[in-house]
Amino acid sequence: MSTTLADWLGTPLGRYLVAREQAYFDQTVSDIFGFYALQIGLPGRAFLGQSRIPSRWIVDYDPPADVIADPHWLPFPENSIDLIVMPHALEFTDDPHQMLREAYRVIRPEGQIVIAGFNPFSLFGAKRYFGRAQTPPWNGNFIALYRVKDWLTLLGFDVVGGRLDCYVPPLSREKWLARPGFFEKAGDRWWPIAGGVYYLRATKRVTGMRVITPAWQRPKRTLAAAPRQARECIERQADR
Repeated sequence: MSTTLADWLGTPLGRYLVAREQAYFDQTVSDIFGFYALQIGLPGRAFLGQSRIPSRWIVDYDPPADVIADPHWLPFPENSIDLIVMPHALEFTDDPHQMLREAYRVIRPEGQIVIAGFNPFSLFGAKRYFGRAQTPPWNGNFIALYRVKDWLTLLGFDVVGGRLDCYVPPLSREKWLARPGFFEKAGDRWWPIAGGVYYLRATKRVTGMRVITPAWQRPKRTLAAAPRQARECIERQADR
């Protein structure tokens, strides 16, 4: 019997799920650039493995994490991290709000956060609700997608991407997992909001921050676009 989420990921269903999540994280983090990246939780899994960011650390309470620390109080200065990934970190904490607030604190302006979470409005959520299991992942606090989006927006993030995944029934029999293509294609087409897991990608927004674009991307200012007083001054100069 699995006693931790990491143990459960070694079961047939867990291996199926983590393979799909790994594929999503690999594709997503590969085009995010910067200098420093963090993975919070699941230290046995390298969800930053395909990141091009040179300095990457896994933060967790215990080894084999690179940084042994409480994820609610990260040992990093403000605006210092370019990317944070959270694979199921929010479901297994008593204070998901604080964990997100701390992530917002350390992420630099325009830095990104990528989250994976279990969807309560899915077959996974139904098994958790009716099964009353006391072992991971079913004893986690499955947080609705819309609620996580609201939390991110209130903190100051812009949600820029994400999707649902893993429509296979949450059963331990490997024969159900032998036909993943059928379940994933059918689920994505017929009940797209009922994927077992969801992914969210968000960017830290800073009020009042002006992004300077390269000169060739700036719009050319014309005489007609100038304020009336400035236009009149330019016309007087031209008449002299």
